[in-house]
Amino acid sequence: MSGTPEAERTDVDVVVIGAGLSGLSAADRLASMGLSVLILEGRDRVGGRVRSGEIAGVPVDFGGTWVSPKHTAIRELARRVGCTITPQFHEGRNTLWIAGRRRTYKGTIPPVSPLAVVNMARVQMALEKLVRTIDVDSPSSSPDAAELDSITFGYWLGQQRASTATRMLMNVISRVQWGASCDDLSMLSVLAYIRGAGGVDHMLDVENGMQQDRITETTHEIAKRVASQFDDGRLLLSTPARRIVQDDTGVTVSADSLTVTARYAIVTAATMHRKDIEFEPALSEQAKSLSNLWRLGGLSKAYVAYEKPFWREEGISGEAVADTGAVFITFDVGPEHGPGVLLGFCDPVQFDGFDAEHRRERIIEQMVQLYGPKAQHPIDYVDHCWLLEDFGAGGPNPALPPFALTAYEAELRKPHGRVEWGGTETAGEFSGSMNGAVLTGQRAAERVAARIRKDSQR
Repeated sequence: MSGTPEAERTDVDVVVIGAGLSGLSAADRLASMGLSVLILEGRDRVGGRVRSGEIAGVPVDFGGTWVSPKHTAIRELARRVGCTITPQFHEGRNTLWIAGRRRTYKGTIPPVSPLAVVNMARVQMALEKLVRTIDVDSPSSSPDAAELDSITFGYWLGQQRASTATRMLMNVISRVQWGASCDDLSMLSVLAYIRGAGGVDHMLDVENGMQQDRITETTHEIAKRVASQFDDGRLLLSTPARRIVQDDTGVTVSADSLTVTARYAIVTAATMHRKDIEFEPALSEQAKSLSNLWRLGGLSKAYVAYEKPFWREEGISGEAVADTGAVFITFDVGPEHGPGVLLGFCDPVQFDGFDAEHRRERIIEQMVQLYGPKAQHPIDYVDHCWLLEDFGAGGPNPALPPFALTAYEAELRKPHGRVEWGGTETAGEFSGSMNGAVLTGQRAAERVAARIRKDSQR
């Protein structure tokens, strides 16, 4: 997948930094317009926050997993490279583990009690009302932005007198989307993300929602197939960009044993990783603060495989929510025919610090709580801890503290001279999703191409 770094490369139109879905989409679009491109990737693989594994012979996603019907950019890219769609299984009753007790229910919202249902509905209505006031492309320009950015999501829930069950559900959402709890997140940043995602219902739902479909071959396979067109030496892995120097005519990007000169650069690394590159001229103080404060959260995934999906036979969907333990939500991600596979989203605080065997034991213990004694005997197990990655650790999205959005949003997309920014964080609508990653890569490529055309007319 990567060429051998040479002493120097010259005469490249654009150098793309990052081979995740955004960087690969940028390079793909640039190449389709006839521009020469070189991609530098710090990891030893492509994909960024999408990564695949295998359990009981079934390919699975360690990173981004689902696509919504609204995610037309990633769907089109998947179709173009020959990947297919698998509907997310969600037939039957869902499972709830709360206060040491297991129960099952139908629908999206766990009906803990009639009062809890009323409380959840009231809080969700208040949340959606605020979401509708948000300018998705400039959240800081929204009404009451400063006030909303000064409090946490958890504080707002307290203001709304959210019940224990409502807080649990909102914390599950927070952990899945940002890898952080409600008490860590700016309220404005939460509202902006929800607005960009299409609303709370769209975030939670399977049918017509963000969990409707999966990529059969894994989302990582999309990245690998797009990257394959650059196997001729235009993609260099294990080659992190260290320094970007620019003047009025172009940029020079330095890696450990490689120097690239180009007319423009596109940086698609996660916002927090911008600070790992030395810029000359230097980034503004605000831009540096942006990189320091827009830090990725933490989330881990565990998969458990069984000879067959026994829960389906019992009328259970494989979707579960739990208020205790390392696993806080599960899904059935097994094939239509073959082994049963349960995916558990895990809190890294309660998961990452254990060795592999202890992690396995903890997950299986919870699966038994949720799905009964048959879950005691898996045929395979695999997990992945994103905070333990050697390069570019963390995910899935930046967990923004109070004041970070209003203070530094202006630097998020503003070009730094001949350096354009990509990455799903810059998307506005669909921010944080794989669809946002693809769109921002394509848009960055189009901005650079337009600048090149303008240069040629001078």
